[in-house]
Amino acid sequence: MGIGTSIVLIVLGAILTFAVATEEAFGVDLPVVGIILMVAGVVGLILTLTIFGPRRRTTVVDDRPVREREVVRDRDTY
Repeated sequence: MGIGTSIVLIVLGAILTFAVATEEAFGVDLPVVGIILMVAGVVGLILTLTIFGPRRRTTVVDDRPVREREVVRDRDTY
């Protein structure tokens, strides 16, 4: 789960918890579903930032000098 997905879950949970006027829709308690989504989003955000965030992206630098060579061209192609 990435940062974007976590933020989407938090926002969706907040909308279901605080912005929806009905308490129950088709037997589902929407504020509880919203709280579950917000908790899942916060846990996902914390895991993303602590586990996947500090990975170092390293590049390999080759310090060996480049050997130059002479390019021989065929004079008939000119």
